[in-house]
Amino acid sequence: MGLFSLFTKEIAIDLGTANTVILYNDKVVVDEPSIIAIQRDTNEVLAVGKHALMMHGKTHENVKTIRPLRDGVIADFKSTELMLREFIKMAGTRGYFFPPALKMVICIPSCITEVEERAVRDSAEQSGAKEVRLIHEPMAAAIGSGIDVLDANGNMIIDIGGGTTEIAVISLGGIVTSKSIKTGGDEFNEEIIECIRKTHGINVGEAMAEKIKIAVGAAIEDIDSPPEDFEAVGHDQLQGIPRPVMVNYCEIAQALDKSIYKIESAVIRTLEETLPELSADIYRNGIYMAGGGSLIRGLDKRIAKRTQLNVHVVSDPLKAVARGTGIALKNFDKFPFLIK
Repeated sequence: MGLFSLFTKEIAIDLGTANTVILYNDKVVVDEPSIIAIQRDTNEVLAVGKHALMMHGKTHENVKTIRPLRDGVIADFKSTELMLREFIKMAGTRGYFFPPALKMVICIPSCITEVEERAVRDSAEQSGAKEVRLIHEPMAAAIGSGIDVLDANGNMIIDIGGGTTEIAVISLGGIVTSKSIKTGGDEFNEEIIECIRKTHGINVGEAMAEKIKIAVGAAIEDIDSPPEDFEAVGHDQLQGIPRPVMVNYCEIAQALDKSIYKIESAVIRTLEETLPELSADIYRNGIYMAGGGSLIRGLDKRIAKRTQLNVHVVSDPLKAVARGTGIALKNFDKFPFLIK
């Protein structure tokens, strides 16, 4: 067994719409945007992750950048396989003489279909995995947030990712009630792009929208420490020239209102479907929020006001799912919720 372990490498993968995080030996070895750049005529991989993101929106006709995951699932199978291969190389799992057997745990949305689940497995296997287990994102987020998911105690977790928001009530190692909506960081960016176009008359790209979201993103206008206005540069619709505009958090709070209302409504519907005893647990424990979207300023306060419950943003919410996937990897054959 000891000799066999030398030729087996265990990795945990949070394969997200916006970012892919890989853990190896309990360390984050890859934390890159889920994007790949390919040369059209040769299908050669030019870059993945941050380097590919730098090319996004700036390529000529012989280079294309692809985000192979949409709404939390694989939209482009071949590109996902190529991207995963490159990320696994970056993870430093390659053997000295021959490729090791890879054992993987990969997180997936709770709403995933069997076809989409098969696509994830196939991509992992084509990338070199010999054994694959899957874990649902809200379960991984709960584990990574420090929640004892095997306990007979109900906990609600909200994981706001790039493509989806996953809401689940977890007890006794299983998801009792859940909702998954196709609202997340990508939709936030689209709302910001539309707001800047209508309000200021300039067109901005995805990268600039992401910067605006990080700098002045807000869910409510009444926040404790308002951020300074942010200078966004885009393409003037009338004059056709580059032009800067100053954007404040109140504008973004109004722009994101519709998307955040969808998340609030999904949380309320999940609470309505929760069993009475579990509702009592949630009242005592509050709601836990993870994922990059939970960092939107004032979002926890807005959901707390709507639900009349305490809302806790977990420690390092961007890595919560990856941490939970890593813990699941250590318990590869013990956790009942790992999908074989």
